[in-house]
Amino acid sequence: MPLSELLQEIRACRRCAEHLPLGPRPVVQAAAGARLLIVGQAPGLKVHQTGIPFNDASGDRLRDWLGMSREAFYNPEQVAIVPMGFCYPGRGRAGDNPPRPECAPAWRQPLLDLLPDIELTLLVGRYAQEWHLGKGVSLTERVRHWRDLPPNIIPLPHPSPRNNLWLRRNPWFEQELLPELKARIASFRAQYA
Repeated sequence: MPLSELLQEIRACRRCAEHLPLGPRPVVQAAAGARLLIVGQAPGLKVHQTGIPFNDASGDRLRDWLGMSREAFYNPEQVAIVPMGFCYPGRGRAGDNPPRPECAPAWRQPLLDLLPDIELTLLVGRYAQEWHLGKGVSLTERVRHWRDLPPNIIPLPHPSPRNNLWLRRNPWFEQELLPELKARIASFRAQYA
C-alpha cells in the first residue's frame, strides 16, 4: 500500500472513538523521503484542536532542543512525526491520559515500513521509549545512558512544561545531550539542504 493511502486510512480511523472524549482526530506527519522520525506520545488538546503535531508549548521547547525552525520541523519531506497514539486521549488526574492502546498495534509497523529513509529517531517520552526499546528501564536512566544506544536513536524526556522539575533535577540533559542533539540535527539538515 502506498504511504498516501495508509495516511488516509489513519486519518479516517475510528477504532477507539468511544473512548475519546473529543472524538477521533488522528494527527500524523510523514512523507516517504523523511530522514528524521519524531516519536511522541499522543496529541494534547491544542494539537487536537489545530490538527498540527507539537503545536503547543511542548512543541516550542522541542523545536528549541532541536535548533529547528517551525518551517523545517513541519516539512514532512524531512521530518516524520508519528506519535504512539494519533488522537487526543483526554485528561487524567496528572495530565493527559496515555496514548490509546489500540493505535500502535494497528498502525505503527505498517507506517514505519513505508518510511525507509529514516536516519535518526527521537523517542520522546516513556511510551515511545518502551515501545521501541522495551520496558524495565526508567525514562531518566534511558535518557541518561543515551550514548549506549545505537547512534540513530536518541531518547528524550517529554518537552512538556510539566517536566520543568525533571529538567532542573537532571542538568546533565541540557549540558550534555542537548548540544550533541543540536549538532546531529544541524549536520543531518546540512546533508539534505
